[in-house]
Amino acid sequence: MSDMNAQAGGAGEAPHRGDSAAKPATASPGGDVDPALLEILVCPVTKGPLRYDRARGELVSEQAGLAYPIRDGIPIMLPDEARRLD
Repeated sequence: MSDMNAQAGGAGEAPHRGDSAAKPATASPGGDVDPALLEILVCPVTKGPLRYDRARGELVSEQAGLAYPIRDGIPIMLPDEARRLD
């Protein structure tokens, strides 16, 4: 039985170690966003398309001149929380 626990623990830990090693190289500031979600989201102000700025962790609406923040992988689609584009 201890062999089974060791195997289960080892199998459960291996992906965790791989994830933590990969995160710093691929993680965006706001966290990763589900690609399917990115396809359906639109700007709440203009109903126009959004551009995902992974480097800044934002969804950008060129039409509205706003950049919506992404926090912990969740887009914050509130105009009051958005950053004005320069």
